[in-house]
Amino acid sequence: MGRRPVVIVLDGLGAGNAPDAADFGDEGANTLANTARATGGLRAPNLQDLGLGNVEQIEGVPPADSPAASHGLMVELSAAKATLAGHWEMMGLVLEGPLPTYPEGFPDDVLRRFEKETGRGVIGNRPASGTQIIEELGPEQEKTGAWILYTSADSVFQIAAHTSVIPLDELYEASKKAHKMLIGEGEIMVERIIARPFHGEPGSYERENENRHDYGITPPSETYVDRINDAGHQTVAVGKIKDIFDGRGITEHLPAPPDDAAKVDAILDALGRVESGLIFANLVDFDARYGHRRDPEGMAENIEHFYERLPKLPYGTNCRGSHDHHRRPRQRPDLQRIGPYPREGPLHSRQESRREPGITFANTTGSMGCPGGERTLIWLKSWNRRYVQDGGGYCLSGARCSMP
Repeated sequence: MGRRPVVIVLDGLGAGNAPDAADFGDEGANTLANTARATGGLRAPNLQDLGLGNVEQIEGVPPADSPAASHGLMVELSAAKATLAGHWEMMGLVLEGPLPTYPEGFPDDVLRRFEKETGRGVIGNRPASGTQIIEELGPEQEKTGAWILYTSADSVFQIAAHTSVIPLDELYEASKKAHKMLIGEGEIMVERIIARPFHGEPGSYERENENRHDYGITPPSETYVDRINDAGHQTVAVGKIKDIFDGRGITEHLPAPPDDAAKVDAILDALGRVESGLIFANLVDFDARYGHRRDPEGMAENIEHFYERLPKLPYGTNCRGSHDHHRRPRQRPDLQRIGPYPREGPLHSRQESRREPGITFANTTGSMGCPGGERTLIWLKSWNRRYVQDGGGYCLSGARCSMP
């Protein structure tokens, strides 16, 4: 059996206090600590043993006397606060400029063209929580058949459709047309188009997260996913990771509906059969079901469900943060590394770049020309911003490695 590093993104769970949080209106955001405070303390002894309480004050998770993992905090190099930017940076690709956002909604020429190409009208067209705008405009869509269009603080064009009114195939086809309009004609106008199907009755609509589909930008240059793949190893994407990388460098996709528990099952399945390579997963319920809905009890319960499965996962984890209904804040990610090598204690300056996981995994599979070696990580991530660190990371031997 070869090397099988894993990264798991707990999507919607961050450690707060990013150095530039004020630039994004995110002062005071700390999803991890605030969730613990709102629920009377988290119960996550496995994460505590690894050192989660050593990098941030978290009610119910005191510091460990002798953490089983290296631990620290990271900040983001990319200028954009966006899903693609954060996940790409994990794998070594840094975006230098911000992506366009639409706090006043999309311009009329975009709406008119989208309506013409899809044959349906548009309602909404503003930043909103998906849960809220679907509840508000769902009845109107059922009467008129118009698309529900909305955005957020991220660079996204989100299209919601009741599946009894607009079939899934038509929603996906409309999303592809929007992708061509907004990304595929030379100018990058959004980061992603997101198809958001839902069903149900007024007052009790339910989003079909298992049928969500993202249509994004293809990474413009090589990432560590490519390097691991090019070195002859498998690269398995669980959840929305394939969409985030637009399939680039991915050898197998495990969508694993309908919830985070199923995605953990998919990770364990992959660990049981993948000979050598990277398993990269996103547990979206932390964000879509709990972060967007400002549900600290649900968030805490999902954390506890995850830690109960943690002993079966020999590799790693990563989480990002959520601050208000329809956007996630700029926060710091917490990084924990575990593995059969001497513990390193706190990571370098407690301020590793978000590129650290990709560097570690490329080293683990020997895909950078650096010494290979088994490493396991728990990485809790949030959207954060610049911390310039020369060189960017470590090989297992401690030698610096170059970035793409």
